[in-house]
Amino acid sequence: MTLPHAVLHLGIDHSSTPIGDVALPTVLAVTAVVSLVVLGLGIVALAQRRSRSYLLITMALGTLVGRTLVGGLAMDGMLSMELHHLIEHTLDGVMAVLLLAAVYYARTMARPEVNTYERDS
Repeated sequence: MTLPHAVLHLGIDHSSTPIGDVALPTVLAVTAVVSLVVLGLGIVALAQRRSRSYLLITMALGTLVGRTLVGGLAMDGMLSMELHHLIEHTLDGVMAVLLLAAVYYARTMARPEVNTYERDS
């Protein structure tokens, strides 16, 4: 038995389940639940704030759900590994652009002017 096979093997005997057969579906399931919860929180925050920055951040959080979905489709063999990597890296780029746009928009949007009369008194 090679070292990688031994490391990726659960149990003592050779007939036990490889960790990859258990770990990947488990990680994807946990990631799906967590990313959906985080996206839900983003949607709640967007509903309360109703700003473009919150919309962009919520869309960025949606890319996490998309990445999990792509991982699940690849694990089930519905997507090739090449397409899986292409889509995931594209989603990474989309997430980065959305977050940068949210920060830029939040920093450049018009802010209410401070009344100098109230400030000086």
